[in-house]
Amino acid sequence: MDIKTKRENIKRRHKRVRAIVKGTASRPRLSVFRSNKRIYVQLIDDFRGITLLSLADKKTSASKIGENLAKKALEKGIEAVVFDRGGYKYHGQVKSLAEGARKGGLKF
Repeated sequence: MDIKTKRENIKRRHKRVRAIVKGTASRPRLSVFRSNKRIYVQLIDDFRGITLLSLADKKTSASKIGENLAKKALEKGIEAVVFDRGGYKYHGQVKSLAEGARKGGLKF
């Protein structure tokens, strides 16, 4: 599979996920973006159109990113989120990040 097809598949999956997943102030959307070097996560309130919290770190520590995100979210009073995997398949780094966030105390 070439890069163009892979990117198109990710975009198609992301569009399908975003048609269903919406974030609110009480239950924001946990959005994931992967680059070649880092993973970026954001907690987004879609109704107001604002980012409540964001974090970025190296991909090798995705579970730690999830735990750190959960810790900061709990400090801000956010206990529950909806998970937006960003069109990526739920395995590897994305799964590790989600499990780390759950371990840190966030409810999905």
